[in-house]
Formats: sequence, structure tokens, C-alpha cells
Amino acid sequence: MSKQIISTNNAPAAIGPYSQGTIIGNLVFTSGQLPIDPATGVMPEGVAAQAEQSLKNVQAILEAAGSSMDKALKVTVFMADMNDFATVNGVYEKYFKSDYPSRSAVQVARLPKDALIEIEAIAAI
Repeated sequence: MSKQIISTNNAPAAIGPYSQGTIIGNLVFTSGQLPIDPATGVMPEGVAAQAEQSLKNVQAILEAAGSSMDKALKVTVFMADMNDFATVNGVYEKYFKSDYPSRSAVQVARLPKDALIEIEAIAAI
């Protein structure tokens, strides 16, 4: 079984030696998505806006792979401050309405580009 690389202009380009996403079998894995607007290269201010942009980026990669947010199986959320948990949940609920995927949410010491949040997902195709 060989892997397929996913690349889309609807999500920010990788800022290092990694792919936006990969497919193997009937699974797609996204790389962690910073809240960078792919059209402008800019991160919005505030954790709610950053969570929204990160989720839009995850969604774009999943859709480019032939999947969707409702096929997400596992999501990992990395936050600079766990005090933002409730705010992030409010945004997260816009993207996952029911039959929620498994999820981990962790506070980290620092994220690339000093983002407040980074989100990755594994989904079925």
C-alpha cells in the first residue's frame, strides 16, 4: 500500500519539510494546521478567530483528499493556553455537529509562528 500526498491552495503551504496531508488506504492524515489564511499568509488575532482559521484549513485538506469534517475520526488540538478551552469548543462545535470524532486537547509551551492554536485530524475517505 503506497501513500498519496495531498496538496491544496485552499490551505496554507507547509512551512517545513512536510505535506499538508497524506492518504493511505481509506484514511487521510492532516498535518497540524496553524491559523494562517492561505490567501493572505496572515494569522487573525485572538484564539476564536485562530481556531476558526485552523479548522477551515483542516477542512480544506480533508476535502482535497475526498473526505470531509463529518468523516473525521480523531482530532488533536494544541493550544498555547488551556484557559482558551471553552472558547475553542464554541468554534469547534460549528464544524462538528454530532457523532463527534475522538479528540485530544493539550496545552503546549509554544507553537510555530507563536500561534495560539494548531489543529490536526485523521479522517476516513
